[in-house]
Amino acid sequence: VELIPLEELGRPRVDVVCNCSGVFRDLFINQMNLLDRAIKAAAEADEPLEQNFVRKHAMEQAEELNISLRQAATRVFSNAAGSYSANVGIAIENGANVDEDQLQEQFVTRKGFALSSDAPGELQEASGLFKSALSKVDVTFQNLDSSEISLTDVSHYFDNDPTKVVSNLRKDGKKPASLIADTTTANAQVRSLSAQVRLDSRTKLLNPKFYESNLNGGYEGVREISKRMRFTFGWSTTADAVDNFVYEDCNTTYIQDEEIKNRMLQANPDALRDMVQTFLEANAKGYWDTSEENLQKLRDVYQECEDKIEGVDFAA
Repeated sequence: VELIPLEELGRPRVDVVCNCSGVFRDLFINQMNLLDRAIKAAAEADEPLEQNFVRKHAMEQAEELNISLRQAATRVFSNAAGSYSANVGIAIENGANVDEDQLQEQFVTRKGFALSSDAPGELQEASGLFKSALSKVDVTFQNLDSSEISLTDVSHYFDNDPTKVVSNLRKDGKKPASLIADTTTANAQVRSLSAQVRLDSRTKLLNPKFYESNLNGGYEGVREISKRMRFTFGWSTTADAVDNFVYEDCNTTYIQDEEIKNRMLQANPDALRDMVQTFLEANAKGYWDTSEENLQKLRDVYQECEDKIEGVDFAA
């Protein structure tokens, strides 16, 4: 690894915090070492601070945390050995009513283990350093590389999303810009996170071809719809990236439409009840602004699900 001279680079050096998955940590430890070596080489380069933000921030952190410049230049973080994910996704997926502050602290605690090329293969607890690095972040970024597994198909993407963590750690409380690189086609595009969530919602949850095929799948199809609604909700929890119309239109499609609601109720009342809980929680937490009429309808549908699950038959 060697630095490209500033004259050849033609721009300031950009400071980047690398939040690696546990799988990446296991498979690509050598690449993580190379990243660390490159970042520390940039931090130790005798260059103007306005042209080298890696060095600028590392110097600030060294003073703030009373550590060496080389330690302060640590930017590659992951889980502890043998540990995977931030478990934020699991908490949201399981419907655990955990507040945002707890989830954000959990993210930092579980992902705050630092890799250093000075001690190859070791990951040391460094959540304080991780918080310090995140507090200077202006943009969060993830790569989307599969057309079959998108942002609302699984919980892994929002499990790794630090948008609100960064907002709370920044001294100015500013929300960072959140970007997604869609590399699922040859024409790669960079979109805002909220735009990508909108695209996911329109092409799947709100797409008649998607929900009709799932409804025809019976029990498992209804579970798939409910699960996707929960994963969409996850992006509200970690990044406030879900537009109000997404909840509103999904409510209209699945709850207000009596035919679709009844098909879901008959096929899988448990999944429909979980979906209703997602809507009610989204409203209670301020992610979704809707009418009292819609909320009352949701409460009524929740009771219908309970009756169905318990085998209550009022007609009899």
